[in-house]
Amino acid sequence: MQAPRLRFSTRVLLLQLAVVCAVVLLTAGTFAALTYQWLGDQAEERALAVARTVASSEEVRRETALLAATPVEQLTPEALAQGPLEDFATATQQRTGALFVVVTDEAGLRLAHPNPTLLGQMVSTDPSVALAGGEETSQEHGTLGQSARAKVPVFAPGSSTQVVGEVSVGFSSDDIVAGMLRNIVPVAAIAAASLALALVASTLMSSRLRRLTLGLEPEEISGLVQDQEAVLRGVDEGVIGVSENGTITVFNDGARRLLTPESTLDYSGQPLADCGLPGFLSTIDDDGPQEHVVGERVVIVTSRPVRVKSHGELPLGRVIMVRDRTEVQALTRQLDAVNALGTALRAQRHEFANRWHTVAGLLALERTAEASEYLSEIMESGPLSYPAQGLSLLHDPYLEAFIGAKSIEAHERGVELRIGAGTSVRGHISDPQDVTAILGNLLDNAITAAVAGSSPSRWVEVEVLDDHGTDGGTLHLVVADSGDGLHGDSALIFTPGYSTATPSVLDAISGLGVGLPLVRHLARRRGGDVWVTDSGSPQTHGAVFCARLPGVIALTPRFEEHS
Repeated sequence: MQAPRLRFSTRVLLLQLAVVCAVVLLTAGTFAALTYQWLGDQAEERALAVARTVASSEEVRRETALLAATPVEQLTPEALAQGPLEDFATATQQRTGALFVVVTDEAGLRLAHPNPTLLGQMVSTDPSVALAGGEETSQEHGTLGQSARAKVPVFAPGSSTQVVGEVSVGFSSDDIVAGMLRNIVPVAAIAAASLALALVASTLMSSRLRRLTLGLEPEEISGLVQDQEAVLRGVDEGVIGVSENGTITVFNDGARRLLTPESTLDYSGQPLADCGLPGFLSTIDDDGPQEHVVGERVVIVTSRPVRVKSHGELPLGRVIMVRDRTEVQALTRQLDAVNALGTALRAQRHEFANRWHTVAGLLALERTAEASEYLSEIMESGPLSYPAQGLSLLHDPYLEAFIGAKSIEAHERGVELRIGAGTSVRGHISDPQDVTAILGNLLDNAITAAVAGSSPSRWVEVEVLDDHGTDGGTLHLVVADSGDGLHGDSALIFTPGYSTATPSVLDAISGLGVGLPLVRHLARRRGGDVWVTDSGSPQTHGAVFCARLPGVIALTPRFEEHS
């Protein structure tokens, strides 16, 4: 069975400890080596000083010269052990704490040595430098063990050039090691304290690393980054990540396209409240989606908190989703207009069926005179009676049916909808969706304004004119009402989120503050526009809105033949 793999934070902790241990041990080892070398050099210098003192003694020079002139066969260990030179060397050794004090003749034979049995024998290390008149220091291994030693020449009495022997003084390397150990104890204590501090620091760093990475492994973080990039770059919706302190952490291309299409700033790392983005992003709560208008777009904004369940619901901030609903809103309004048109057509069909059954019944009873009279009345009154006055001026089935249906709604609310005398439509509507969406919004607003107005006579008047130029047919719409008019700057009504409706009306209308900016967007998208011609007043009439819609009308065959 494969052993479980260590967590990344644990591996980091162990690596940090290993590095610290290696640094501390390397430092301590370097200090120990330098201390040992320094103590060895000190021991060599001390041995050299003792050797010089011994070699310069007149007694040592005299006795060494005397013994150097004595035949070799007389230099027995017994005779040398009883001599004054041995006593002097022993006393010096005891007084200085040296490992040995050795005196030789010019041939290298021991004249004084701590071990009497070795007297008269050749020394174990090379004395040639000292016997040649020079001095040397070294750390060598002799008959008494490893030592730091010095060798100096012994000159004959009264001479500074005649070498009669040499003095070798050594201090045990064990003393050097003991001195090094005494010096390294504080270093070891500091190293141990450093290791303990490193352990604490590494543990804290490892804990913080786990918190920062939410306990995720590098492979998991890499996978999350790949997933995040795929999601953020692969969706059309805007995604804005906000940390707990209000700083933007994520701002994808969709959010830039919907909120700041002209800006090239990098919003990541900036506070959400002060970076120049729309203010509703800072105040949005988590209650549900909110609808806002940004420029010519209608967006749905939602906010959701982000928490990590593996860390006890640890809050990380929130994510704001921005979805483009411009087309959806436009299609919704177009669908409403089509539904109204369909309702009117169904009413026409029902009315037509009823009249057809009446004619069929009269003919079945052979009452042709009554049937003929009934058909004449139908021809005079039209296929269906709407409350709107002047529908016959439109000459377009879409406009007749749609405005007729709106007149029924207006009649139910106590408002008279009429067609202006200046209406002139020669062609037929080729794009009823945009026309009915824009005209329907203007009529709905006018009916609402007429209901809320102070005038006792509540009316809405619409004029429709078509213009057939070189670039296609253009439809012109004028909608006026009997309301109290617009107050203040009329341009504000096209500002996203702005509304002139009273609180009582606010509850009855959905999407308030969105309709006019949206219909202007629909008109401008096809090269037209929607604007206010007259703000109106309570004493005269309400506001007058105009719309220009290019390319929505075509000439009927009867006009094309005479054009």
